[in-house]
Amino acid sequence: MAEAYYAAIAPHNPLGPISLAAGVQMAASIPNFLCQEQVSLGNGYLKKPFVVRKGYLELPTGPGLGIELDENAMATQIGPDWKNPEAYDADDGSVMDW
Repeated sequence: MAEAYYAAIAPHNPLGPISLAAGVQMAASIPNFLCQEQVSLGNGYLKKPFVVRKGYLELPTGPGLGIELDENAMATQIGPDWKNPEAYDADDGSVMDW
């Protein structure tokens, strides 16, 4: 629908390098792509992390999403006692996600 109305697409990606790989593949397949948000280029998660060159990412060329997870590096990222951090509003005690 966005293309039909000449609207550009800028995918939201707060989730990491696997989500980034999916967004990059989608971006390469649509004519109205504008930019891709990212929080991690995959250092510590991917065998070949994404690299920004002159403001652009090169498309991964491997099978599937084009990336390969580095399981040994990932094992050092998350321990058995990991959990999402909890944050609460100081004024009313309500849950804050970000």
